[in-house]
Amino acid sequence: MAYKENKVLFVGAGFSCAVIARKFAEQGHNVTVIDSRGHVAGNCYSERDKDTNIMIHTYGPHIFHTNDKEVWNYINQWVEFKPYINRVKTTSQGAVYSLPINLHTINQYFGKTLNPIEAKAFIKSLVDTSIVDPKTFEEQAMRFIGKDFYEAFFKGYTQKQWGVHPSTLPASILKRLPARFNYDDNYFSHKYQGMPVNGYTQIVEKILAHENIEVKLNTVFNKEMESEFEHIYYSGPIDTYFNYKHGRLRYRTLDFKQEVHEGDYQGTAVMNYGDVEIPYTRITEHKYFSPWEYHEKTVIYKEYSRLAKENDIPYYPIRFAGGDGAEQLAKYVELANQQSKVTFIGRLGTYRYLDMDVTIREAITVAEESLQAMLNNKPIPAFFVNVI
Repeated sequence: MAYKENKVLFVGAGFSCAVIARKFAEQGHNVTVIDSRGHVAGNCYSERDKDTNIMIHTYGPHIFHTNDKEVWNYINQWVEFKPYINRVKTTSQGAVYSLPINLHTINQYFGKTLNPIEAKAFIKSLVDTSIVDPKTFEEQAMRFIGKDFYEAFFKGYTQKQWGVHPSTLPASILKRLPARFNYDDNYFSHKYQGMPVNGYTQIVEKILAHENIEVKLNTVFNKEMESEFEHIYYSGPIDTYFNYKHGRLRYRTLDFKQEVHEGDYQGTAVMNYGDVEIPYTRITEHKYFSPWEYHEKTVIYKEYSRLAKENDIPYYPIRFAGGDGAEQLAKYVELANQQSKVTFIGRLGTYRYLDMDVTIREAITVAEESLQAMLNNKPIPAFFVNVI
């Protein structure tokens, strides 16, 4: 397999394609990046609100957090980042608490003044120790945080987020939020956490700013384009590429109701709503994602989750081990592996939920290994990760 013309197409202008495209361009390849939207950066797109000048996370909030020093250094080379700690609050049963569950949450909820050792013993007395190997979200909650916290903070929220009862969801979803027995209310535990001063769009714009990269927006991919390029990196939905031959893969999507208010609305960036009677899962107040700025007005998003329909933006793939879509996904992976010049990447191309740092890490790996394969005239695989 000889790579002579060095023409490579990238479908999608989010982080996955941008990072790989840049590395290809720096090695002398002629790169074309297309996107069906009128902007780069995918769902990380951010822009200034015209009326308030607040930096808006258009498709929902994104906070950069990672333990990967190389990824942190990579992202910081393009723009200025400022330290940012995500401190999430939740409203439940008429009161406000901190998440993840920490010592303050425990003492406030139960009206106690426990120290760490006492709190561990207290929570242990509340959990269901008869559940040895939790299989579902509900069992995981009952085993590690107990019925009170499960019903107050997670049952209703999760039902709204996924559209099903938590007893039908895998335990792995809750493992991301362990209880803490100190007063640390940092939502994440990663070493590096921050926010770009001028938003995420600027990062992707700078990554794509290279003489060997041509960016075409408002451009929908079609199979006829394949003949013009040696290889294609596809970050769109994998089922879309195959024209839904085996049906549509399932996603949850989000609806945002934007409101503008005077002054301050909720005093924090993220407020979850655990009660199932409240239709939205959370409210985000966007000026709090840029705490170094001052704004007289404020912009909030009320966030509603539902099953994605045909023309909706897909956010969260509904894929659980042994779930309904496992066999369907396997059929698409089999089709993909039969392709000779297409590599599927990113959240939609591999049908996995990915944080930004993981997306960038995988993109760096894909770029390096692809370039090495080209150098050695070896085929480039359809996937660089285990999708199933």
